[in-house]
Amino acid sequence: MRRTLKQRIITGLSLVGPGLFLIGYNIGTGSITTMAKAGADYGMTLFWALILSCIFTYILMVAYGKLTLVTGTTALNNVKQKFSWGKPLAIYIMAAVIIGELLAVMGVMGIVVELLQEGMRLIFGVEKFNPWLITGFLVMVLYYLLWHGHYKRFERILTFFVILMGLCFIVVFSLVSPDVATIVKGMVPSIPDEPGSFRLIAAMAGTTCSAAVFVVRSTVVVEKGWKIDHLKTEKRDAMVSAAMMLFLSGIIMAVSAGTLHVMGLSLTNTVEMIYLFEPIGGKAAAIILILGIAGAGLSTVFPIILIAPWLICDYTGKERNIQSPLFRWLGLAGILFSFGFLVMKEKPPGLMVFSQAFQACILPAVAIPVYFLLKDQPLMKNHLMKPAFKIGLLAVILFSLLTTYFAIIDLF
Repeated sequence: MRRTLKQRIITGLSLVGPGLFLIGYNIGTGSITTMAKAGADYGMTLFWALILSCIFTYILMVAYGKLTLVTGTTALNNVKQKFSWGKPLAIYIMAAVIIGELLAVMGVMGIVVELLQEGMRLIFGVEKFNPWLITGFLVMVLYYLLWHGHYKRFERILTFFVILMGLCFIVVFSLVSPDVATIVKGMVPSIPDEPGSFRLIAAMAGTTCSAAVFVVRSTVVVEKGWKIDHLKTEKRDAMVSAAMMLFLSGIIMAVSAGTLHVMGLSLTNTVEMIYLFEPIGGKAAAIILILGIAGAGLSTVFPIILIAPWLICDYTGKERNIQSPLFRWLGLAGILFSFGFLVMKEKPPGLMVFSQAFQACILPAVAIPVYFLLKDQPLMKNHLMKPAFKIGLLAVILFSLLTTYFAIIDLF
């Protein structure tokens, strides 16, 4: 019976591999900080933005997965080939995503290192462990995995991080015992009339409904080996992924709303979460929170180092061989950006906020082309969009333009 249960779990996880891969990629330290800050500052009043972001994430994941399965071609290659202005648009998407992810990897690694320093303080009493040594160790481990890795191994690693992250947040939720009544009462949708609220909404959209996720979705569907007869499986995978994103992000927001918001405490960065939650849930809650957030951060950094070579292969139509010189050299260049937070004046949380808002600005360039590609009869044949899905995709485009507007007016 035990073996049967284990086999069922493994089979279930294997059926939603790309979705779990993208959860690990999408929910990182920036996402956690953004959701926790939203809950601390405004309770659950911005939960509507998270729900919309996850619904639209599902729609775009299905759209890019379906496009790839029907055409047999990855996202940027389709954009480049099917539009008269496709080459410059594909290059813009590729360049913008890579720049945004390199900014993100500096911010993410900086936050992970700060969290690990805090964890060493709590467990061993070491006040300040050298950040260069911690970063160097993490970089060597991640690059070793890249050097000897392949997609299935990466999928298993990301699955482990996603499960660890989810369990940690659920345990922390039970330890801090948030005020459930306040959480439920605060779910009335609103847009706070305060400076910074627009940027926060844009960051919530950018970190959940991320442009990079949908371009990468196309690649991981191919890496999984799915074909045209896997359309239903692809849609189910996208549903599981979006639902888990909503669940994990919602728990983070609810924990902050039911504790920090009730106590009138604000939140400015990820490490501050540990200082604020330790008096509420004790040292155990703080350590478990560090494990969950660090796991989320590393699960984000790991796929980021694959972004540049994957997108280049996507654009050129070349074979994706993770052990080729292209992947190894570009992967090395990407992982070395992890040291960036140690030499830049901007603090890691500032880098994360900027990269998230930047992602929101790229979203229209990803949402609009796929709408026209899915309408193309010669391209999609008898797999054209149904009216309800077409309306949903148009709503995504409007949402992407709105969040881009929020990001621009608040940043500039």
